[in-house]
Amino acid sequence: MITGNIDGKIMVRRWLVTFKPFRIFVVGIGFFSLCFLMTSLGGQFSAKRLGDSPFTIRTEVMGGVESRGVLRKISDMLEVILKRMDSLSKLDNSTTSDTRRLDELSSAINRFQPAGLVERIQAIAQNVSNMAVRVEQILQNSMAAGRAVRDGSSGQCEVPRDPHYPDCPGKVDWMRARWTSDPCYAFYGVDGSDCSFLIYLSEVEWFCPPLAWRNHSSPPTVHTHTHQTTTTKRQAAFRTDLSSLLDQVGTGKESLSFMKRRMRRLASQWGTAAQRLHSKLRQRWREQKKILVHVGFLTEESGDVFSPKVLKGGPLGEMVQWADILTALHVLGHNLKISMSVKELQGFLGVPPGRGSCPLTGPLPFDLIYTDYHGMQQMKQHMGLSLKRHKCHIRVIDTFGTEPAYNHEDYATLHGYRTNWGYWNLNSRQYMTMFPHTPDNSFMGFVSEELNDTEKRSIMQNKVNNMAVVYGKEASMWKLQQGKEGFLQILHRYMEVHGTVYYETQRPPEVPAYVKNHGLLPQHELQTLLRKAKLFIGFGFPYEGPAPLEAIANGCIYLQPKFHPPHSSLNHEFFRGKPTSREVSSQHPYAEQYIGRPHVMTVDYNNSQEFDAAIREIMSTKVEPYLPYEYTCEGMLERVHAYIQHQDFCAPEAPFPPANSSSSKLGISSLGSPGPQFVLLPNSSALTWAPDASAPSAWPPLSSLRLLASQEGQSCVEACQQANLVCEPALFRFVNNKEALRGLEVQCEVVEAEVNHVFPAFSVLRRECSLQKDPLLYSCAGHSPKYHRLCPCRDYRRGQVALCRDCL
Repeated sequence: MITGNIDGKIMVRRWLVTFKPFRIFVVGIGFFSLCFLMTSLGGQFSAKRLGDSPFTIRTEVMGGVESRGVLRKISDMLEVILKRMDSLSKLDNSTTSDTRRLDELSSAINRFQPAGLVERIQAIAQNVSNMAVRVEQILQNSMAAGRAVRDGSSGQCEVPRDPHYPDCPGKVDWMRARWTSDPCYAFYGVDGSDCSFLIYLSEVEWFCPPLAWRNHSSPPTVHTHTHQTTTTKRQAAFRTDLSSLLDQVGTGKESLSFMKRRMRRLASQWGTAAQRLHSKLRQRWREQKKILVHVGFLTEESGDVFSPKVLKGGPLGEMVQWADILTALHVLGHNLKISMSVKELQGFLGVPPGRGSCPLTGPLPFDLIYTDYHGMQQMKQHMGLSLKRHKCHIRVIDTFGTEPAYNHEDYATLHGYRTNWGYWNLNSRQYMTMFPHTPDNSFMGFVSEELNDTEKRSIMQNKVNNMAVVYGKEASMWKLQQGKEGFLQILHRYMEVHGTVYYETQRPPEVPAYVKNHGLLPQHELQTLLRKAKLFIGFGFPYEGPAPLEAIANGCIYLQPKFHPPHSSLNHEFFRGKPTSREVSSQHPYAEQYIGRPHVMTVDYNNSQEFDAAIREIMSTKVEPYLPYEYTCEGMLERVHAYIQHQDFCAPEAPFPPANSSSSKLGISSLGSPGPQFVLLPNSSALTWAPDASAPSAWPPLSSLRLLASQEGQSCVEACQQANLVCEPALFRFVNNKEALRGLEVQCEVVEAEVNHVFPAFSVLRRECSLQKDPLLYSCAGHSPKYHRLCPCRDYRRGQVALCRDCL
């Protein structure tokens, strides 16, 4: 870089004029020149870079006379450089005088530089420029610490022994050894002195007491669980214009283009749904929330394997759901920020530079953060300690669900539930699923296009009775049928089979010749095809996607395989490693359970007679297009609105029963007389909250509670479903007590509280009753052949399983 030619002169001039700490730069060149010269002349040099902090340099010079000669030469070179610094810093335009001075500087350096020094300095200079601002900040803090010493406050930098801050000495020792391990410490002013350690540990973190000699006129750093702001709450107003949302989503990826096309196509339906919900809520006041949406799986840092496959038959379900989540939050009137990269995430959160060792300062700038598992990993990496403090604000979009046993880190590790996902120690309702298959989680969902009555009549009139469309855009999905082509041959005998398999130039060999393959179709052309077809048939994969609902909404009957045995993480590679033990009995359990015949038929494809009979039944059955309310735009708006207004995982829950009540004491041998909280429902074995009993504040409200005892080995998910109810994990805390056991007339010789995801439960044989000790392990999914579960079921709104009748 520094040579005698004119390019070198211009480069030196530009560096000295551009960078404010030019003195540091020039001295740095002298330092590194010294080091390399010593290396070339037999000395030993060690320069170790600690993180991204300024270099720590150590030199060891071997040889007496030779070393002193080297040092004299280096001293002469530095003297030349220093004498010219003041004049060089004033360079502005290229002049004859400037050129002469640059020549003198170049000549002085060239007399001493070893071979390869120029190239090394060029590489080092890049680091110098990045460090300049940080070094200046450290120097300023050092001068401030020096002033403190001169002012007589050096005694305040002694490490305090305060019983209110017992961790302070240990944290100071840790900082002494490791403060250079992350650049964020230097960002906050740590410079290696005890004073800077104590300032950081008392003002940025919270392990040491405030220093008396520091200026505390500014508000202290906020370290609370809740979002705090001095601004007044604002009312949310419904929006029907999506233009600002479309601008926020951005461009540059096919995945984003797909999401924006979907938003535009459904814009009118979102607008109509907003008007309907506005009328339903009767102008009820709704608080506008500040919401960050970080779509982790689409970031380059996560690998983003989805975007390149959008136009090649790749999975679209996640993009469908994220597009609908963004639209719902926007239409509901909330203040939305969208992040599609780690850099944007850091900017929105105000994350200090570095490796995530330092916390955020001040309150979290958002009420809610919607992300996914990739986003959680990225937030953990960059938020560090702050993630634990602010995680109550997070909602994780989780397609297949996360059960409590997998979510509880310590419990999962000890009991074999640890996977690559899960273990975040969230409230299980903070996970939000695509379908309502895991009541321990919240059901987020997505939307399908809703047809008006005229469109429905037109579809029914134009159906082609012998036309079938296969569910499977990728040729690999058809490989599942190699060696099992019997059922396709049966289908071909009755119907014309159509496919939408992606290909570039040649027809995929996996697709049989009798299948009319249309290739990958745009959404509007696919809808046209579905509106003509009578049957939409699944091969068993993909699991639980949006396509079957879209087909049913366009008047198709959906035929899918039944799995014997059910697929799960115990016996199927696809589910292995996912944080759930859920058993999947068919390709689309929601369609089987919540829609069912005549729109959905689930049969054993290995039984040719059963399959043949199903095809003939489908051809003779007429159905109207059908879309469950919870998958309409209005249904999703209603559900998301209820979650935002009522779910608060940051506010501590009051213990129930109250800690001073007799019912909170455990370990007694008799349950005593029945308590007043629960009464038996007429013509039912379920209990409900007594109308005259005091009802603590809760959501869902206690009026929706139906308390049941499961059979041995049965989960609360199954027990509640059998009673046409839904298990509600939020209500476990009201049945995790002796009054609930008394109401169910359970005989217990002993009642104990333990950490187990099956509890609260009881054993009839052993006359043992066990309550839950850790609320994070309240689990609808847990089951054991030894126990009957205590199950807090609830009612639900027709077409909206996520909400109870009184939840809205």
